[in-house]
Amino acid sequence: MKIALFSDIHANLPALETVLADIDNKKPDAVYCLGDLVGYNIWPNEVCKAIRERGIPTIAGNYDQGVGLNINECGCAYKNEEDKANGNISISYTNEVMNDRERAYLRTLPAHIRVEYKLGDDMDMLLVHGSPRRINEYLFEDRDEKSLLRIMSEANADVMCFGHTHLPYHRVVEDVDNKKFRHAINLGSVGKPKDGDPRACYVMLEINEHYKTSDPNSLNVEFVRLDYDVEKAAKAVEDSPLPDKYADILRKAY
Repeated sequence: MKIALFSDIHANLPALETVLADIDNKKPDAVYCLGDLVGYNIWPNEVCKAIRERGIPTIAGNYDQGVGLNINECGCAYKNEEDKANGNISISYTNEVMNDRERAYLRTLPAHIRVEYKLGDDMDMLLVHGSPRRINEYLFEDRDEKSLLRIMSEANADVMCFGHTHLPYHRVVEDVDNKKFRHAINLGSVGKPKDGDPRACYVMLEINEHYKTSDPNSLNVEFVRLDYDVEKAAKAVEDSPLPDKYADILRKAY
């Protein structure tokens, strides 16, 4: 069984279109979106419409939550005052250009999606944006293993997929007490990568039909990187009221 998962499009329509075309070509059994459809670029309505019309099960990201409620707060953690000021411009701009239908769509998005598969062993998969605890919690790859295990165990997640940091990784954590392995998978970002690679990123998850929680290799995680028209997305930022820094971020992925 193959499942495609993606997150953090951030109104980057060229990147999303490239990812969706690749997913269509690979024909997975299911597709999920883990939020942050909007913000930082000029196509928030088009991105929402594309995902809504396809009926892709989607959860709310912190940016979606703020824009859905039409408030100038995205729950982002900015490193300095310049980044905070740029962020305020971004959410204000997004709120100005959102149409009523797509804003209403954002308000319908759930906080998480839980899926249980009956395979060799039962497998509980939890889809969140930041973490099961907070929509805007950052789960970085260097998270203490005990902390990560506690978060997944308390959420009853054998497989936990999330985004928000824009930094892709897959960690396998051994749960000795329950004699199983748990998988933490950060999907990276479709439209605003931060790992030095400007290509769009999504995950193709392949689950063995004889899946065993005791076998860490029952699950295969492929990070798919795709070239897209970065210049189109960057120029769109530069030709808009958005800060030019967001164009530089797209080109250099930081």
